[in-house]
Amino acid sequence: MPPQQTYLDVGQGNRVFDSLYDSKLEQLSGNCRRWMDAARKRAESAPAEIVPGLLAGTLEEHDSAVFFSGTSSCALGGAPATGEGPIGAGILQIGDVSLRAAKSIRGSLRDDGLLIAVSRPTGRSDAPLAIGIAGRGFDGNLTSDSTRLDGYVLSTDIAPTILERLGVEVPSQMSGQPIRSEGVVDAGAVTELGERLSVISGRRGPVIGLSLLAWVVALGLAIGVTRGRVARRGVRLIGLAVIYLPPVLLLGAAVEPGQTVEMLLVMLAAPVLAALTLVLFGGYRALAVASGLTVFAYALDVIAGSPLTSLALLGPNPGLGVRFYGIGNELEALLAVLIVAGTGAGLTGFGPRLSPRGCAIAFLAIGILAAFVFAAGRFGADVGAAIVFPVGAAVAAAAIAARRRRSILLVVAAPFVVLGLSALIDLVSGANAHFTRSVLDAGGLNDLADVAQRRLQLSAHSFARPIVFVFLPLIAILIALAIVRRDSLRGWLDGRPAMRAGLIGAVATTVVGTLANDSGALLLEIGSVYLLIFAGFAWSEAKNVETTKAQTKSYNSAHHM
Repeated sequence: MPPQQTYLDVGQGNRVFDSLYDSKLEQLSGNCRRWMDAARKRAESAPAEIVPGLLAGTLEEHDSAVFFSGTSSCALGGAPATGEGPIGAGILQIGDVSLRAAKSIRGSLRDDGLLIAVSRPTGRSDAPLAIGIAGRGFDGNLTSDSTRLDGYVLSTDIAPTILERLGVEVPSQMSGQPIRSEGVVDAGAVTELGERLSVISGRRGPVIGLSLLAWVVALGLAIGVTRGRVARRGVRLIGLAVIYLPPVLLLGAAVEPGQTVEMLLVMLAAPVLAALTLVLFGGYRALAVASGLTVFAYALDVIAGSPLTSLALLGPNPGLGVRFYGIGNELEALLAVLIVAGTGAGLTGFGPRLSPRGCAIAFLAIGILAAFVFAAGRFGADVGAAIVFPVGAAVAAAAIAARRRRSILLVVAAPFVVLGLSALIDLVSGANAHFTRSVLDAGGLNDLADVAQRRLQLSAHSFARPIVFVFLPLIAILIALAIVRRDSLRGWLDGRPAMRAGLIGAVATTVVGTLANDSGALLLEIGSVYLLIFAGFAWSEAKNVETTKAQTKSYNSAHHM
């Protein structure tokens, strides 16, 4: 990201992904007014209310003096002006100063004055910038509702902070939240947090990708060496290991080890947990227990307000600079499958005699409860969960209840009911989360349309990533095989209506999540992987039953002779 884009973000109090603009930001050279006009024209192409120079313009409308100097002045508010004045309410001075000069200004602040010092942007989009605020009320670690992390705020939070201090209403076009301080300054804790956040984006691929590759290679070698004799057990073991991978990553966030240690932790701990679960429960009960423990671990963490989900390798991606709390799209994709298909496994393993109506109620109850936990602003703060989870649960309930008219109404109504209740919870609790700011605080249908357009554009853009071109053909092949071998799939689930309904609901969550999310390709990839795990488990259990029947028949024949 160019440094001038950072200054623009500060001055407009809002930002969108660079990919959503129709052109790159021009290099600033010479004529500031012409450059700012070009920046404003470029901002009109973004599917959001992006207004460059909004901070300065808002202050001028309220008769507050604004003085500019230095390289940042143009992007922050237009052509620089000169002037002198005391640093206090109603006057905003912006300029480049040395650390020594900043200390001098700090000493001359009036009681109502505020000094915000930000290190110069480097141009790296993933490089955090140091920020310090001096003034009444700022005595601890900085935080805001944008991050909910002690020691971290966003560049877009600066403008609302200034306006709030000057008693000026924050424009609706600003998505940033006022910065506040909490507790006492703990530089060591902030440093440790920064170190962890800085490695998350780069560590995801090696730790998760190499672990999955190692398990698949080990499974392939075991099947080859034993000529397929361990195929069923191996598929179950590796499948459960992949399901246990997210909670093990949660443990890694608590320990904060180096990359090699975290990789070994994932590679070894997840298969060990999978093996223990198979020994203690076996069959669909093991699948249900693994799914339930994974969902419960993250539900408990977000309800407790713990930062571990944010610091785990499958948490919201801080490298993007827009999500620092709640669950991210990666977790939404896998939790959706585990919640709906895992419920089907639980009903199959622990409640095989439950009536279709009872199973439908169980699907709905678990799906809606999970939606509240992971969608409510005080907890998971994920808007997609309010749509995807209840849709999957409703589709599963409809599949097992087999009442067509009521089923259609149920599928349509479920997400709207959950969205409405989530909105009510956010408003009553004052959560001020993503859903509240992006949807409830929208200025009208046009703003809501911008939100939808932005998500669709981001979703479409996600399919242009190079790695998608590797996975999409594989997913297409799997979909084709599922269609061609659909009779075999039905056979694997013969006599297990709850598991069949759970898989149908999980497919619906993946499809809806792909269409409704701003990272459609990511949800499709992760959702397909976890659907494949459940399908593989169903194959393994079906083959296991066939083998048992064959052995029983052989034994009876021999005994009869």
